[in-house]
Amino acid sequence: MPLGSMGNSITVMLQQMIVPGAARRWWLALRLCALALIVVAVPACSFFGKEEVIPDDPADKLYNEGLYLLNKQRDFKKAAKRFEEVDRQHPYSEWARKSLIMTAYAYYEGGAYDDCVNAAKRYITLHPGSPDAAYAQYLIGASYFDQISDITRDQGRTEKAMNALDEVSRKYPNTEYAANAKKKLEIARDQLAGKEMDTARYYQKRRDYIAAINRFKVVITQYQTTRHVEEALMRLTETYMSLGIVAEAQTAAAVLGHNFPDSPWYKDAYSLVKGGGLEPSENSGSWISKAFKKVGLGFGESPGRPG
Repeated sequence: MPLGSMGNSITVMLQQMIVPGAARRWWLALRLCALALIVVAVPACSFFGKEEVIPDDPADKLYNEGLYLLNKQRDFKKAAKRFEEVDRQHPYSEWARKSLIMTAYAYYEGGAYDDCVNAAKRYITLHPGSPDAAYAQYLIGASYFDQISDITRDQGRTEKAMNALDEVSRKYPNTEYAANAKKKLEIARDQLAGKEMDTARYYQKRRDYIAAINRFKVVITQYQTTRHVEEALMRLTETYMSLGIVAEAQTAAAVLGHNFPDSPWYKDAYSLVKGGGLEPSENSGSWISKAFKKVGLGFGESPGRPG
């Protein structure tokens, strides 16, 4: 019998059994009970589809599939997704820990640097004492490093790379990644110095000498170990000579000659100073001299004529 007909028949039967008046409440209660029985009698599967339970794959199976996709197929995106599946299905297992660092590595190899950084940071947060924490930190630095743009563009990624790589050297100095981090760090520092030089030359060409000097000063004081410091000293000689501040021009040329006597930039600086009827001569009170005190500049001595 259809559900609607069954309900109507029960309703009619109850109406015949119940007298009007005070018993109305009982009639309503019985009607509700009858409708409840009808609902219970209907199988649950008529309202809801059968729930399908998908069993988890073994963690080692998922992990090895990720390795196959990574090493054999070179499908880095699919490999990363497979490693992520280990973490999703078996979040508290040792396989999950291994898979998380492999996720970061797969993303790095595939050039998905932001995903790599996110996975590596998550690994360090969850497993800070793990032997692989150093590698995770290195992957963060390497991801930023590989995105460094040329010196004419914003160097935000360069600064992030330097911070991350420096953390590798500080926190994990005895690991195999520290040496590589230091090499990348020097390249990143050279990049930032190059950016400062590019901006300084721009100001110098516009004859905004004070702005140019301030930029060259950053190179001298913060990036002494980069290849740009020699040119920075020569450019300081030029700008100070242009401003008529000959004592600082002489000092810049002298510091350049003492520290980089064979540099072609020193030949240019020497010729510039000589052209003004002067000799390179260092003033020990100059900020340039103080900046180079740690690298062995001989005070009060002339560096001599370049060879």
